[in-house]
Amino acid sequence: MWCKVVIFHSFHRVFHSPVGETKIAPQNNNELEVTGMMLYGRFEHNMDAKGRVFVPVKLREKLGDTFIAACVLDRCVSLYSLEEWDSLLQKITEAPMAETRKLLRKVTESAEDVTPDAQGRILLNKNLIAKAGLEKPCLIIGAGRRAEIWNPAVYEQVMEDMTDDKLEEEFIKYGF
Repeated sequence: MWCKVVIFHSFHRVFHSPVGETKIAPQNNNELEVTGMMLYGRFEHNMDAKGRVFVPVKLREKLGDTFIAACVLDRCVSLYSLEEWDSLLQKITEAPMAETRKLLRKVTESAEDVTPDAQGRILLNKNLIAKAGLEKPCLIIGAGRRAEIWNPAVYEQVMEDMTDDKLEEEFIKYGF
């Protein structure tokens, strides 16, 4: 399901429509429109000996029939819809090449197209598995505009400082 979010720089009200549109009522007309899908949820599945891992239907429906698997940030495999991947690369290539060429190389070197099989599994290459430190148990999470596949132990280490108090601080910091 796609949703449309319209954000205003100055606001005081939020409106939701039955078709998934959210509008924040402005105090002026400085409007910025953002569209896209949001992936969410936490799922635990095992990777088999061939490097195949199940991607839940809830995530596959939003990612599309074929999507991108890449190690971009943290120690996980990120899954991007083709549209989101193109958007990411477009933003990088809009900057001067002299400044972003190494970033572009690093982001794209591990990327590959993946298509789920009839059982909903994707085959990850050995490079992606090694970079993310994946083992048999895998944690698959929706992370906004992408999904992520983690070694559960690594994920817990990365997220250990995100306590309830820290979560509240972050919400306040970003104005939620």
